[in-house]
Amino acid sequence: MLLPVVRRLALAAALVASFAASGRTAEEAKPTGEAPAFRHGLSLMGEPKYPAGFPHFDYVNPAAPKGGQVRLAEDGTYDTFNFVVPRGTPVAGITLVYDTLMVSAFDEVASEYGLIAEGVSHPADFSSVTYRLRAEARWHDGTPITPEDVVFSFESLTKNNPNQRFYYSHVTKAEKTGPREVTFTFDQAGNRELPQIVGQLTILPKHWWTGTDANGKPRDIAQGTLEVPLGSGGYRIKSFIAGRSITYERVKDYWGKDLNVNVGKDNFDEIRYEYFRDDTVMLEAFKADQYDFRVESSAKNWATAYDFPARADGRVVLEMFENRASGVMQAFIPNLRRDKFKDPRVRRALNYALDFEGMNHTLFFGQYKRIGSFFSGTELASSGLPQGRELEILNTVKGKVPAEVFTTAFTNPESGSEEARRANLREAARLFKEAGYEVKNRKLVDAKGEPFSIEFLISSPAMERVAVFYKPALERLGIQVSIRLVDTSQYINRVRSRDYDIIVSGWGQSLSPGNEQREYWGSEAADRDGSRNLAGIKDPAVDALIEKVIYATDRADLVAATHALDRVLLWNEYVIPAWTLNYTRTARWDRFAHPPQLPAYSYAFPDIWWFDANRAAKLSGGGSGR
Repeated sequence: MLLPVVRRLALAAALVASFAASGRTAEEAKPTGEAPAFRHGLSLMGEPKYPAGFPHFDYVNPAAPKGGQVRLAEDGTYDTFNFVVPRGTPVAGITLVYDTLMVSAFDEVASEYGLIAEGVSHPADFSSVTYRLRAEARWHDGTPITPEDVVFSFESLTKNNPNQRFYYSHVTKAEKTGPREVTFTFDQAGNRELPQIVGQLTILPKHWWTGTDANGKPRDIAQGTLEVPLGSGGYRIKSFIAGRSITYERVKDYWGKDLNVNVGKDNFDEIRYEYFRDDTVMLEAFKADQYDFRVESSAKNWATAYDFPARADGRVVLEMFENRASGVMQAFIPNLRRDKFKDPRVRRALNYALDFEGMNHTLFFGQYKRIGSFFSGTELASSGLPQGRELEILNTVKGKVPAEVFTTAFTNPESGSEEARRANLREAARLFKEAGYEVKNRKLVDAKGEPFSIEFLISSPAMERVAVFYKPALERLGIQVSIRLVDTSQYINRVRSRDYDIIVSGWGQSLSPGNEQREYWGSEAADRDGSRNLAGIKDPAVDALIEKVIYATDRADLVAATHALDRVLLWNEYVIPAWTLNYTRTARWDRFAHPPQLPAYSYAFPDIWWFDANRAAKLSGGGSGR
């Protein structure tokens, strides 16, 4: 299940206990021929936590005050309000305007509850899913949300967006099957996640998109636009300056404001995004109280940049939130579509050349740890040697994966001393020689005498510092190294078209991996522009293990299959793992409040926070709420 999304009718207690223990829901236990009942929520982890008719999620403040403004910041720019097409850069926050069929709970893994949909049902074999829409669901112009809107949304997204087409590739059709019902039919049975990923579908207004604009020109959902769109969500666009800022206002008569899944959220009257071209300028703007909340991605900034008066006197609060809901693989990602990176010994040699310990000390103030798993920070990360169910799964691809998968626990090289750094470079040189390279005239060349060169494609000065630190070790091996710093738009276009040697990027992972693994590592995604298979992995064994993850029968089977997939990805040396911190570093001006107990899997800002007039009044400038 994709990030940041984490998704789950309570029946008789005995059935709940019985089927939850086996990983099956009570609905799944029904005979195939019996018509399934509609339920209020779905879960991949047994029964949903919240029963039908629950008043609100446990982690919200149902009496949270409404009002005030929160100002956020984005880097780069934007040029469209249409997120459907992959061309262009959609504006930040545009999903605030729209509702989905279902929504996640922040205190559960892999659960969803009805938003536009009041009920959902699927047969025991998961071969289809039917959503029943709420009669009261409305667009901002008062028009009801209809099955036709849902079908239009599915068809528009899958037709015009390659990533959405791939994500929903097992949905063969969407059709109206009742006055307020839509049924999605799948091309396979047994994929337990498909009903829930359909629930993530953002619903668009067919009558608006097939109509005309103020000038009488027909709208085209296949093109970018800066026409303010019609939505159905808790916010609408109030004002904008193209490419520079946008302000959303809370819809006071929002149709879903009193739904249990919405109680205690959407508390700000306005949400504003300001755009900055440079992170240094963005940081200084935060210090000058030009926006309110900042996620700090730079260890250097976290250690050195917040020593200013507002932090010292408590007007600015620094807080770290633990990441419990997701894992991550951040890495230097070589483009396997290029011949020079196809040999795993070359990629392992590049790993040996990375002096993480020195980098962590010099650049990161010792804040990070090296990543050793594609699911780092979760129970899904492999460790030790495979055994039990994981070993059974790996035996199905034995002979098609590196032998080390079965014999050796994966570790990254360590370089904690000068002696270790020299030894690592000697090992890197040996691996290059094994792969057919040699040093001539201080240049690493292949059998044809062609020099081995690497261009790092970078989009931020912070990551440029990292590449600069990495560069000397690579040059000592005879590699020609260049670093290309480009603006965000150019970077996105080059990554989409696979025009790079090495980039620094990553993949977030939920605690319930599934169909998105095909998008990350599957062969079908490798040659598709814009896919998340950034490395270009095309491996039948990896494809087979992805299917094991998707078709896992219960939680234990899912964990074992994910361990197996993780281990094979690691030992194929597809990336040079980078580093992580299992916390999100944040800074905020102290004019906001949140419930006393935040949900287990998200700090949920600004979703369930609110403007605190008393706190704001203590800050310079008073508590007007702007």
